[in-house]
Amino acid sequence: MPRDKISACVIAFNEEHKIRRCLQSLTWCDELVVVDSFSTDRTVEICRTFTDRVYQREWLGYVGQRNTVRELAQHPWILFLDSDEEVSPGLREEILAAFERGHDGIVGYEFPRQVYYLGRWIRHGEWYPDVKLRLFRKECGRTEGQEPHDKVVVHGPILRLKNAIWHYTYDDLRDHFETLNRFSSITAQQKFVQGGRYRWRDLLFRPPLRFLRGYFLRAGFLDGVHGFIIALASACGAYMKYAKLWELTLRERRPFTDLPEG
Repeated sequence: MPRDKISACVIAFNEEHKIRRCLQSLTWCDELVVVDSFSTDRTVEICRTFTDRVYQREWLGYVGQRNTVRELAQHPWILFLDSDEEVSPGLREEILAAFERGHDGIVGYEFPRQVYYLGRWIRHGEWYPDVKLRLFRKECGRTEGQEPHDKVVVHGPILRLKNAIWHYTYDDLRDHFETLNRFSSITAQQKFVQGGRYRWRDLLFRPPLRFLRGYFLRAGFLDGVHGFIIALASACGAYMKYAKLWELTLRERRPFTDLPEG
């Protein structure tokens, strides 16, 4: 019996320096579908050298965009990959072997994601194994979650594979902290809209607890200086999120409309 067919689905925006590696790692799939958010660089041009299934859609958020590309896929299995990720050779072979054996009721597969950060692979802390459910039967799953942290939810049994997606994350520290700034704004705004309000204990305790969890409890210290920077940056991200929630709450109570005299 032929194995079930897989649609690889990628969302992209201005990723000309990373998208080729991503798409090259998906050429073994039966279909490749890309949804681009009107990139202004060569992203679309590069994508069209791999597939004619390239679409441009307005940005709907991570959840909306992933569900959009899912609907465009034609095959019964969906494999999500970000434009700065790569399916490792080991994971590719493990997936193909699983599909050759048959699924025995399994409707989703999850696997670790390993990050390449500032010149080295990260093997500890909050960033590893960072298990993601990215391969699933289309009819049994869809993307849910709160922006900017989307997740695939499936209805049925899942199986964890051993090999990893490789994630080529931030280009440098500036890129890292710019992303933290952007994501903390999105998270604080969404929390505020949903009725969340500032609590002093969140701002006081959550950042240091985030550092302790990543650096000590999850053994981030084993990654040396890289592990320290990652744990500290995660704590800073938590601080920014709750500080921005405080600012939104303050604006609601006392709009910043008064200008200083003189």
